[in-house]
Amino acid sequence: PCVSAHVGDQFGSQNQNLLSRVFGWFYLSINMGAFISSLLIPVILEYYGPHYAFGLPGVLMLIATILFWLGRNEFVHIPASGWEKFRSETFSREGLQALLNLCVLFYVFLPVFWSLFDQTGSSWVLQGQKMNQMIGDYKLSAAQIQALNPLFILLLVPTFTYVIYPMIDRVFPLTPLRKISIGFFVAAASFAISALLESWIINAPDNPPHILWQAVPYLVLTSAEVMVSITCLEFSYTQAPKSMKSFIMSLFWLAVTVGNLLTAGVNKVIMIDDNHSHLEGAKYFWFFSGLMLVAAVVFVFVAQGYKGKTYIQDDAVDEAQADEEGIQVQ
Repeated sequence: PCVSAHVGDQFGSQNQNLLSRVFGWFYLSINMGAFISSLLIPVILEYYGPHYAFGLPGVLMLIATILFWLGRNEFVHIPASGWEKFRSETFSREGLQALLNLCVLFYVFLPVFWSLFDQTGSSWVLQGQKMNQMIGDYKLSAAQIQALNPLFILLLVPTFTYVIYPMIDRVFPLTPLRKISIGFFVAAASFAISALLESWIINAPDNPPHILWQAVPYLVLTSAEVMVSITCLEFSYTQAPKSMKSFIMSLFWLAVTVGNLLTAGVNKVIMIDDNHSHLEGAKYFWFFSGLMLVAAVVFVFVAQGYKGKTYIQDDAVDEAQADEEGIQVQ
């Protein structure tokens, strides 16, 4: 949460229009690292062993930390406000209202999205294991398909930023809440596609579809991720009072945990025994698609009544505090 809040802190009232783009590029850079590591680390592990496979990322993280520290004077630095200011602002009427507004998003709707998204590492992998995994003489692991997500992020972030969003904006104003709403519906569509793939697998056990068909729901779900996750990062930052930004950003990431708990809870309820459940086959994917669809419809109505306030850091940093902490004001 501190890293993403620091990204937003670099922008004030004069250039706040760039926030949506910068959070997009911030998200892209994270996924660029994920994509490169998903390709290189398995190779390093196979040929050089776990010492190098785990050691190299650690060394690179150390180098990144040193580079960040060396450039500390180039950043806008917002000093920690302290407990007293945080408490007074958080428990003020305005702070509590902002917290309540965002908690509805974080703990009612967003967890449903994450409950779908994080199944790319579980139910989608299990589905892939039942598909044709051969590409020539090479057997593609069902888990390797997950590399499509960061790859699609690299392609879709600039596409949405410079092509799709401007096109939609010509039809109607594309506010953050509208982006999130559309993303929820798109996420529901991705699991509907997975349900259709599951039906195909069940109906053709001797000639199952190729695993590359999973690229279709991955593309759709990653599109939803661009609209939901990146926008929520920006929205969390701008809607959080100034002394609560890191705290609110942490609630956004905590919503991921709530989403995973939701998935775990559903699976616990539907299980009959170790081999059978009440939602077998395509029914499982249709259930989560329907759950996301219901959440998306309800969110549309809730979003219409949202009355928030945008909080952007001042353009000028408090020079006295900055000097006290040894920070050079640019």
